[in-house]
Amino acid sequence: MGELFEQMKQVFLNLLNPTELMKVLEQPEIMMAAFIAVTMVIFTETGLLIGFFLPGDSLLVSVGIVAWNSDWPIVLLMGILSVAAIVGDSVGYWIGLKSGPRIFNREKSFFFRKDHLLMAQAFYEKHGGKTIILARFMPIIRTFAPVVAGVGKMDYRRFLMFNIVGGVAWIVSMLLLGYAITPMLDPPLKGLFGPEFQTAKHIEKVIILVVLISISPGIYAGLKGWMAKRKAAGAALATANAVTTPPL
Repeated sequence: MGELFEQMKQVFLNLLNPTELMKVLEQPEIMMAAFIAVTMVIFTETGLLIGFFLPGDSLLVSVGIVAWNSDWPIVLLMGILSVAAIVGDSVGYWIGLKSGPRIFNREKSFFFRKDHLLMAQAFYEKHGGKTIILARFMPIIRTFAPVVAGVGKMDYRRFLMFNIVGGVAWIVSMLLLGYAITPMLDPPLKGLFGPEFQTAKHIEKVIILVVLISISPGIYAGLKGWMAKRKAAGAALATANAVTTPPL
């Protein structure tokens, strides 16, 4: 048992360092500890307010890469982590439901970011129930979106439907992305950079790409909103000019 905890500790200590994390996960004897540790991370990021800083996307992609290179049971991983993500969001929902609107009055601290909660609330007000699905692919917002749904007393059966769809889609897509990177990219890149090239050794670049993909929906939504406001402002200015301009 002590060895298992020590192995899990290695995973936790290297969560924010993709290169070292890959080295830890690639150790054959650490598979069970890695499964437990990754499950705890996914649950915490999606279910507890303190999990907003955890690297869910990059962790899942890293695990997918290791699963390919180390013959980990990818289908079992998908099942376990999907359940962790679904249960996590449900816990977040009940935290919001029990806390109610007073959670917005909570003071900012290291473990709680009120601005992140407000950002999730704004996203939820714009996109409604589908936020629970979209937020899965957006760091930080995925931690606070279920809480906002709970505060808003969203029908739980409706929430659960979005929760299941979003949780499974997020886990499966991120794991498969990592799982497919090695067989898809290694052959052509070996032709460019030599037979010793391995995508897994350039995990930092892969993670940067994943993060950019993860935040792209938020960037797109922000740009779309900004352009809509500019268009509305332009139309209002044109209308005002038309009213105030005297006829010739």
